Amino acid sequence: MAKRFVKQPIRKKKSTLSAYMEGLTQQFQDVTVRTFHFNPIMVNTLVLHDASKEAIIVDPGNCQSYEDAQLQEYIDNHHLTVKHIINTHPHIDHIAGNPWCVQAWPSATLLMHEAGQPIYRMAHAYAVAFGLSVETMPPASSFLKEGDTLAFGQQRLQVLYTPGHCDGSITLYDQANGYLICGDLIFEESVGRSDLPTGNGDLLVEMIKNKVLCLPDETVIIPGHGFNTTVKHEKLYNPFIQ
Repeated sequence: MAKRFVKQPIRKKKSTLSAYMEGLTQQFQDVTVRTFHFNPIMVNTLVLHDASKEAIIVDPGNCQSYEDAQLQEYIDNHHLTVKHIINTHPHIDHIAGNPWCVQAWPSATLLMHEAGQPIYRMAHAYAVAFGLSVETMPPASSFLKEGDTLAFGQQRLQVLYTPGHCDGSITLYDQANGYLICGDLIFEESVGRSDLPTGNGDLLVEMIKNKVLCLPDETVIIPGHGFNTTVKHEKLYNPFIQ
């Protein structure tokens, strides 16, 4: 007997772009990482928090009021206390939200690497070049350096100095939870630009090989743009580091 055809209702699937725009919430062992995609350059702005309700914001790229509202809503809805605001490097798409975030959470410390200060001080000029409107950048509360340990809640992140994309670039590594946050050092099957001021392509590849690819294969790489990847995937498929 022929099977009877039953017409099913059409289900609309979200496009990849639509899903990407909504961001990603990823749960590691005991830390939540919420990714927002902010400003025209689509930077990955991260909010990390654990059961303590302490949180950090990494690379605040928010530069529009609706982006500010999204960030504020997430913090408020999860009853979080922002302890640190961190810049992985001083390019304008990763720091555009510094002024607003510092005002919104005045008790939070603004952290970055000191080597990026010459670029950081030129933020307004870079903003104009990229068509962004930003306020005067607030000064850093203090500077991070290689070997520092960054703490929030029960979490500990190791600071790695990883220049090559530009001076002042850092990577944050969470060994316990198996992920790292690398700014524009490495992307899924690609690497960061090295043709901008203070960029160095050879140094970029050296940093990737010596400080990222040496980590366990299952380590999740959370880049400054695009989708997450893993150390193993990049070893196998990234053409820039073979």
